[in-house]
Amino acid sequence: MTLIRWHRPTHLADMFQNFFDSDFNDFFNRRFSDPAANIFENPESFQLDLAAPGLKKDDFKIHLENNILTISSEVEDEKLEEGKNYTRKEYSYGSFSRSFTLPKIIDLEKIKADYENGILKVLLPKKEEAKLEIKKEIKIM
Repeated sequence: MTLIRWHRPTHLADMFQNFFDSDFNDFFNRRFSDPAANIFENPESFQLDLAAPGLKKDDFKIHLENNILTISSEVEDEKLEEGKNYTRKEYSYGSFSRSFTLPKIIDLEKIKADYENGILKVLLPKKEEAKLEIKKEIKIM
């Protein structure tokens, strides 16, 4: 009788491990990272855009305290898939919180927010006195 040493097929195991790691990491990074923010200024206001696709407007909480604007979200999702010989149930949970210190020239009473096509847009109007543009020519002596 001849004995043959058995080796675990590491390439197959590595392939599955890499597959599951990459899917898990992609999912984890997509659901738990802070959304990107862009801030634009024009003479009348600032606009804060937050990229948060896949959410609903009811998922957001916007809070203002001591000139600090905080935008946050907590989402829990449960998916149930049933087939002929199986049942699969997946849970996911994602949250973020971003805070922005507002300049004193923002009219806090007129801040508005809108969510459309995966972008949360927060309009931050300037106070009337901040909108005045002072132009003056200074003579050199």
